[in-house]
Parts: sequence; structure tokens; C-alpha cells
Amino acid sequence: MSYLTHASRAEAFNLDHERTSWHDETLWFVRQKRDKAVYAVPEFQELRSLASAIKEHTLSRLDHYLAQFEAAALANGVQVHWAADAAEHNAIVLDIVRKRGATKVVKSKSMLTEECHLNPYLISHGIDVIDTDLGERIIQLRDEPPSHLVLPAIHLKKEDVGDTFHQHLGTEKGLTDPQQLTEAARQHLRAKFLAGEVALTGVNFAIAETGSVVVCTNEGNADLGVSLAPVHVASMGIEKLIPRLADLGVFTRLLARSATGQPVTTYTSHYTQPAEGREMHVIIVDNGRTQQLGRPDFRASLKCIRCGACMNTCPVYRRSGGHSYDFTVPGPIGSILSPNIDLKKHSTLPFASTLCGSCTDVCPVKIDIHVQLYKWRQIIAEANHLPAAKKWGMKFMGRLLASPNAFKISGKLARTGLRLLPHGLTHNQTANAWAIARELPEPPKQSFREWYQQQAPA
Repeated sequence: MSYLTHASRAEAFNLDHERTSWHDETLWFVRQKRDKAVYAVPEFQELRSLASAIKEHTLSRLDHYLAQFEAAALANGVQVHWAADAAEHNAIVLDIVRKRGATKVVKSKSMLTEECHLNPYLISHGIDVIDTDLGERIIQLRDEPPSHLVLPAIHLKKEDVGDTFHQHLGTEKGLTDPQQLTEAARQHLRAKFLAGEVALTGVNFAIAETGSVVVCTNEGNADLGVSLAPVHVASMGIEKLIPRLADLGVFTRLLARSATGQPVTTYTSHYTQPAEGREMHVIIVDNGRTQQLGRPDFRASLKCIRCGACMNTCPVYRRSGGHSYDFTVPGPIGSILSPNIDLKKHSTLPFASTLCGSCTDVCPVKIDIHVQLYKWRQIIAEANHLPAAKKWGMKFMGRLLASPNAFKISGKLARTGLRLLPHGLTHNQTANAWAIARELPEPPKQSFREWYQQQAPA
């Protein structure tokens, strides 16, 4: 089976030059907001180190903390379920919904349920699923996946949203005022909230000590959905655990500042036990996480708190768009997680990086993202999943660079060729992909080696 590469998808995104530039500038603006928020906290680097250490400790004793969380949650009256993969997770959700005789589900933003493709699964079984996060609702109406962890509709402009709402919500054609569009969405979603029979949420943090789950939002949609529906189902990956309630403050001080430049999310909601007459379910999901945990070089990727900071700073992501990654979690962190799921399908993603290290610099839990991307490249090469041109090109360059004489001769030929050959041939975009977006510099008349040999000895 052949797969579209990241480069081919990125090329399609870049056809719209205006949108690409806008996408790049908008995400860089968010990165700048992050920097301002970080500089206002003198101890921010100490918080990063502490958060990284807490996650490292938790992952090293994950079995213990999972058992502790389950015991505490059960004592609180929460029903705990375990899912080995996406299929088990989806079947558990459907069973809970059907046992209540429910057909209407309201869902707040959850990347895990996106990962499990829960929406189409429930819809195929006759369940009406409504995403209540504004960005998620927009892309749900458009039948698109999210393109960003925190800003799922960042690839869209207000004109796109206006067209979508005109088509699906009956708003005035050509409406682009953000306040009016938001009000239209609010009126539309309010009825959905009131009709919801089951509320689905994700989990930002799960506290082993108390058996509580914590959900962080800026819209309050998770709170409203859970407050109105008689059943709350929270889906959490096994990596969302932290040991103690006292540890939570470290992460809440990091999360919003890293994600959007806010001091804290507008709503940080703790769910510990169901209200009288209601149900609360927590589904603990693996879906490849233990496999990643078993990879020493990539274990640290499970520290991720899904802030999206690495995407906002990545020069490749900003110019290629989230959909070019063809994975639930795009960007640098997604390029580490995706080969763990399907090495061949996602073999081009670790190469969608300059390895500049900016992602590592902004990661609030100090994941060595660019180092892990480099390590995946080595594994992909060893597994023979490189494109043929790259594979043989690298072998040729390896031999060329290993031979001083061959390197010397090839350099001279290249300099001569660039000076004598027609400009159109040396800048041919088919033969030389770098020429698509770059101008080759004027070739030097001599190499450094030649210049050095002409210098008089000291």
C-alpha cells in the first residue's frame, strides 16, 4: 500500500500562498504570547524541570499509580473501565450510552476520542454526537479533522467559518463578524446541551491520590455538558496520571502559558465523584502507549501535556498545516508519536523537521523532541522505509564525503558547472527541488582548500 507523504500534503497546503502566510504569522503570534507569559514568571524554568521530573517518576511507576487511581476512583463511586485499544474504548462508550437508552451525546474537546475515531463509530451506530468546543464544532460541520491540539480550526479564516455557518446553521450569507458568528454558534449549541443525555470529556490530568480527573477549557463547554447530562464519560490515556493533588499546580501554571500565553485556563474543573442519581465513568486507554513506554529512546514523549507549543514554534508545521501530518496529533510531537503506531505509513514525518530544536526549547515538560525525531530517522532508515531517491542519494553522498579526492573533484565540477551552464538548467525545479523556494548563491571561483594552499606559510 502506498501513502501520501508529508511533503505532498504540504505542497497542496502551500498552493494557497495567502493562507499559508496567514497561518504562519498567526501561530508565530501565539508563540510570542507564550514568550511574554513565560518571561513574567521568574521561576518558569524551575517549573519545567519539576514538571519533567514528576512525569518521569510517574512513568517509571505507572502500574502503581494506575492501580492507586482506580482504587480511589472506585471508592468515590466512579465506574472505571480499561481499554487496550481504540476498538475497546469505542465499544465501552457505546455500551454505556446504550445502557442508558440514550441517543444524544455532547462532547467537549478530546484528542483521545479523535485518536480513537469515536465520532464516526457512534454515528454509525445511530448515536447523535455533537462537539461543543467552538473550533471542534466548526470542523465537525465541515467533516474535517482538527489541525492543531489546542486550536483545532486554526487552518480556517473567518470567511470559511461564515460560509460553513451559512450552509449548516442558516446564518446570513457573507457574515464574517466573529462576535456574530460566535453568538450563532452559542444559540445553536445551547439546544444541543439541553438535549444531551450523555456528556463525553477528555482528561488533561488524572490524580492518582484522589481518583479525580481534571479538565481544562476556555469555553466552559465541558462543565455545562457534564452539569446537564445525567452521565459523564471521561476518556483518559494512561499517560495523563500525576501522583498527588499537590503536583497539579505545577502543570496548571505551565499548560495555559505554553499553549496560548494565558496565566491559566478559564476553567480548570475537578471531577471526583458523581452527584446523587448520576453516573460517572472513566475509561483508561492504552492504544499503543505501553509500546512507546517500552522504547527507552522515546519514552519521554509520554510526558506531553498537549499544549501545542511545539507546533506554534515549528517552522515546518507553521508552513505546512496540521492536516499534512495525517495523524491525530500533528507537528513535532505527533511526528514522534505516529511512527510508534505505524512506522511505514508515517515514515516521512520525522523528516518534516529542520532539527532546529525550537520545539525542545519551548516544551513545558522538557521533552527532547528534536533528538527523538533524529532517532526515528535512524530507525526508519534501518527499516528500509526511506524513499528510493533519498536512500540512494544518501549512500552516494556518504561515499563521496568519505573520499577527500572525490569531494575535491566534485566540488570543482559543481563550481564550474554552476558558472557555465544556463541559469534555467541549474535552477530547474524538477531536477533541483531546492530551487523551488531558493536562489542559488554565486559560486565561488575557488574552494577553501585551494585558497588555503595559496597562503604563504606563517
